[in-house]
Amino acid sequence: MSAADEGLLAKVQGLSDLELAFLVSLMSREHCIITAHPSALDDLLEELQLIASKTFGLNTVIVDCQPTTTLDDFVSALLLPNHPPPSRTPSPFLPRSDPYFHSHSHSHSHSHSHSHTRGAGASGLAPLSPINPPLSPASYTPGETHPAAAATTNPFSIAKVVLARNLDRAPKAVQIQALELLRTRRVFTRTAVHSAPKTFLFVPVLATGRGRNGSRTTIGLTPQLNDLFFISHYHDLEDGFAHLDDEFDVGDGTETASTESVVVVKRGAGVDPKIDPLLSEADISRLSELSQNVKIDIDVLRYQMNIISFLRMHRALSRGASPTATKHFDRLVRCLAPLHKVDYVTPALVALAARKIYLHRVEVVEPAHERSVQWGSKIEAVEALLEGVGPEDVIEDVLGMVAPPL
Repeated sequence: MSAADEGLLAKVQGLSDLELAFLVSLMSREHCIITAHPSALDDLLEELQLIASKTFGLNTVIVDCQPTTTLDDFVSALLLPNHPPPSRTPSPFLPRSDPYFHSHSHSHSHSHSHSHTRGAGASGLAPLSPINPPLSPASYTPGETHPAAAATTNPFSIAKVVLARNLDRAPKAVQIQALELLRTRRVFTRTAVHSAPKTFLFVPVLATGRGRNGSRTTIGLTPQLNDLFFISHYHDLEDGFAHLDDEFDVGDGTETASTESVVVVKRGAGVDPKIDPLLSEADISRLSELSQNVKIDIDVLRYQMNIISFLRMHRALSRGASPTATKHFDRLVRCLAPLHKVDYVTPALVALAARKIYLHRVEVVEPAHERSVQWGSKIEAVEALLEGVGPEDVIEDVLGMVAPPL
């Protein structure tokens, strides 16, 4: 490993859990879910903004979704105004709008107008055509930008980091719009089509409470949208907020909305060009390149597949792991290896990846739908068995049943 890679990995070792969640998502070009207790959601959003700007140098936007949020509200909240390009400096020489050209051309045309007016018809000369005639639709290749369209620039663009607060409370149509954004990396407005930037991270920030049995409640996103997210991370209050504690003007940022508002948009802290981020895009690309060269032993791969099989057959699950989750599982174990300064996957990294990949995907089955009920088990007995069981308990149970390779 080169000295440059050693210095890069040394910076990674000092990152917090939230920063690592952002990092592995950016390395894999995927998106993540961040959850916390409802009382910590405001501070968590401030912390994530500071992480995006200070650690990665990315601009952010916060979208506060409500049950009454419309598609137009959601789409417009994703956009940030573009900085206008610098205006051209006026030329010290005579511009084309100078009276000289106007008077010269006027006198020239006036002097020859009498001689050419009658001679044009006799000589058969056609009138002069414009230098740049209008282009017909057939004069440019489909898929290319039309010259007329290139002259007008879009004043808005999608932010590089979108923090969608309470996305699980948004209507189903809004969640489907978010799903299309993540799949196609485009969003449509009434007047334009906005493409997501090359570095793009969509993060639902959700409030996760405790159920009556003490287990954390499951995430209420639609199944298709929920399965598309790479990892999920629960931020405990005891872990604190490293960047927020360093800010002296914490109370300056306010996010207060009236009860009539349908969507609250908080424009993220802009990126200061004078301050270099801790990790640049080149650093993230280098870490992603290192993850692609990670080797996996056949025994470790078998251990990984056994976890997937045991998880699919667990009686507490309503449905098994999806193929998308399996792909994300393999991708995460490869991303974690270079962050731990190794070029191979260990069983400990596989277990760590399983806790992050399946935490938001595990859905505990209802007692009436548990598979043993159809073979004569009493619902009361099944309820007693599933009492207090949450997604974390299911994952830990599976990791306890599958023996890691020695």
